[in-house]
Amino acid sequence: MHETPASRADAILRMCEAEGFSLAGVSPLRPSGWGEALRQWLLAGKHGEMAWLAETVADRLDPTRALPGARAVVMVADFYSGRHAAAEPTTLGNGRVARYAQGRDYHDVVKRRLRRVCDRVRSAFAGATTRAFCDTGPVLEREFALWCGLGWIGKHTLLIHPERGSWMVLGGFLTSLELEPPSAQRVEPDRCGSCTRCIDACPTDAIQPYGVDARRCISYLTIEHQGPIAAGLAARVGNWLVGCDVCQEVCPHNSPRAAPASPVRADYAPRRSGFDPLDVIGWDEATRRGRFATSAMKRVTLAQMKRNAVLVLASILAADSEASGGPEAMRNIRSRLTDLAWDAREPEEVRGAARSALGMRLSADASDSEPREQDDQ
Repeated sequence: MHETPASRADAILRMCEAEGFSLAGVSPLRPSGWGEALRQWLLAGKHGEMAWLAETVADRLDPTRALPGARAVVMVADFYSGRHAAAEPTTLGNGRVARYAQGRDYHDVVKRRLRRVCDRVRSAFAGATTRAFCDTGPVLEREFALWCGLGWIGKHTLLIHPERGSWMVLGGFLTSLELEPPSAQRVEPDRCGSCTRCIDACPTDAIQPYGVDARRCISYLTIEHQGPIAAGLAARVGNWLVGCDVCQEVCPHNSPRAAPASPVRADYAPRRSGFDPLDVIGWDEATRRGRFATSAMKRVTLAQMKRNAVLVLASILAADSEASGGPEAMRNIRSRLTDLAWDAREPEEVRGAARSALGMRLSADASDSEPREQDDQ
């Protein structure tokens, strides 16, 4: 049978389906439409401490630098949650973890299966080359996913599937093969319309339409940012210990009506939705490694975890309500934070956060050192 770009694409999509990916699509490579926007975002410093984004911008805008001779991209998605759930309240013992990190490390889960698909592609098509990626390669995954018909990019900058919402992780691979998308595949139109729920709900005002200032984003602050967190932002972290889901929780495309329950791969089944912050501030490195051995949270350092836990405890102190455990629980928190604040073995970012929680009673009105648009260089 004569091999065509369409028949090759069809065969590869069947391989992706056989590996259990929820979504898959293909697209020829084309010039990125994000070049100028990406450069301006980087020039404004909105990537924060993620220096690798600026260092790899040329690679991201030219995929052939990642795979010489690349002609097409294949994108896949897995859903790690299938229905909307109400935000959990700030309560004692509840330092929340973003849903994507509650199960097994998606990098490992997705990449392992992608490598198997790539092996089959190279076996089926003589001379084919491939390069797989899942959140770590120097490529523009969301733009690729848009081209491949997996969804549209929402105002919160995350990909949204029209039927299943945005609770997904992405992966894919570049290939030297020429591929033609199936006739049923299309680029999804933007369906955000006039909705601004994600923008309005963001605790730190990090979101502007189709753009996020990472320096203000709770996910960035709790996972990527090293050192102290500015007081005005620290006060708004709330009960988020690792990551943040607020913009997705409020999205109407994740409501039960818009995104009904659907199967979620067992790898992503929640094993821990959170940790007791009082427990976390007592961890040592061995404990951290043990808790995060197969989790995407393993990139969060011990100092970051303790700093984040202190901020969650600070929010409990600030609330000072019965939901926070009552007077005895509050006294215990203050006692533990006092010990932490003056423990010379702890990094200054942890001790400083504890002193702030005890002395300043973090105020959501504080704004010292918060990055703002006018501060951009």
